[in-house]
This record gives sequence, structure tokens and C-alpha cells, in this order.
Amino acid sequence: MSGISSSGVSDLKLKRFLEHNQRLQEQLEMRRISVSEASQSLIKFVMGTKDLLIPTLWGNPPSDPFSKQATGCCTVS
Repeated sequence: MSGISSSGVSDLKLKRFLEHNQRLQEQLEMRRISVSEASQSLIKFVMGTKDLLIPTLWGNPPSDPFSKQATGCCTVS
């Protein structure tokens, strides 16, 4: 009976080893870029993408034609 359990343990270890090996293979195939290239890409994105929540950099956003217009004060009679 001990042969069956040790075989099961060996199978489990082999399965974990093969899964780990597969993850390492996937990481090896990933495209890599240098830090300077990634930094330049990030700077280019930030400088070229408008953030309307920061009006001091990009100016006030254009008016939204779909927003509800204020109707003014209401009078109670």
C-alpha cells in the first residue's frame, strides 16, 4: 500500500513541476522592453492624453450639449 501512496506523491510532484515549468516557458516568451523605452512610452501617453479633471493643464472642457440646462430660480406662490 505504501507504493501506491508514494506513487501518488510522485505524480503530484511531477504535475506541480510541469505546471511550474509551463509558467516559466510563458514568461520566457513574453515580449520584453527596456526601462527607458517603457518610460518614454509612458511620458508620450501622459503628454498626449487629455485629462479633463486637470483644467489648469488643458483648459476648461467644452460645454456638454446633453447636460440638463439650469432653468433658473423657481417661485413659490
